[in-house]
Amino acid sequence: MLRHDRRLIGLFLPIALVGFFAFATAASAQKVRRDTTALTPPNLSLTAEPRVITVCEGAGPAIVHLNARVTSNNPIRYRWTSNAGRIVGDGATVTWDLSGLQPGYYWSYVDIDTGSGDEACQAFSSTAVLVNRCPPPPPTCPNVAIECPDRVVLGEPLTFRSSISGGSPNVAPTYNWTVSAGRITDGQGTGTIHVDTTGLAGQSVTATLSMGGYNLECSATCTVQFPVPVECKKFDEFPAIAYNDEKARLDNYAIELQNDPTATAYVIVYPGQRGRPGEVQKHTTRIVDYLVNSRGINGQRIITLVGPSREELLVELWLCPQGAKPPGSLP
Repeated sequence: MLRHDRRLIGLFLPIALVGFFAFATAASAQKVRRDTTALTPPNLSLTAEPRVITVCEGAGPAIVHLNARVTSNNPIRYRWTSNAGRIVGDGATVTWDLSGLQPGYYWSYVDIDTGSGDEACQAFSSTAVLVNRCPPPPPTCPNVAIECPDRVVLGEPLTFRSSISGGSPNVAPTYNWTVSAGRITDGQGTGTIHVDTTGLAGQSVTATLSMGGYNLECSATCTVQFPVPVECKKFDEFPAIAYNDEKARLDNYAIELQNDPTATAYVIVYPGQRGRPGEVQKHTTRIVDYLVNSRGINGQRIITLVGPSREELLVELWLCPQGAKPPGSLP
């Protein structure tokens, strides 16, 4: 019986050993597969948006968004660093504040691991961002204004004054004046000029101020107009003539005065060198009486004058529009 059992043991023992080693080999292979899967390193990529940023003083924070993309089945821990600026946040997405930095390239870095302590479960990546200096603001013209003279008198100097405000800072402005008529007597290169107006009756004067130093066309203009000169004109003259002939001339004179109610009548009587006493007064009174009482002219519009004596008595009738100077032949 014992021999028979030994034969059975001898028969089944090799089969049992083969089965045991086969099971152990399968278990070992499965463990290797599990270990190999657990030790697969994570796949990491890092992006920055934007990659180029412009930093302007007073324009607010200069922010870059960093995004770490990881392929892993295990929990990830992130550690962010940079060589400048300030990183805000934690996790896969953070912000990078580059405010106040000088132009140049700056780097940010991210380290990740699963906390297992195995180097195969760690990864590292970095990215660079270019910081540009904010371009200088474009030049701007100042507000240029010219104060025109409020009183324009022919023969008297004109004064043009300027005022400027605003515009590009740190500019030393220069003043360059031109005038369309007349002559700048002083003030070129300053904010105020004086212009000679001799001979400018009836003309306009435009003063133009161009501001230099801004690399732009910065200018202003101002125009004043001199009125057309108003002058008295001699309407008629006659010697001592018959009264009816004199009245005919005065009729025409009265019509002109009625056509221009603002005109003034100048009656100038030049006495004759051999005239009778009271002769000038007689002619003056007769002329004024006829114009006022017969022709209806307002006596306040009539000015009578006695001119220097001549060889024979002479009467001149002048018409002077409003604003005109009296006749140039007045004594």
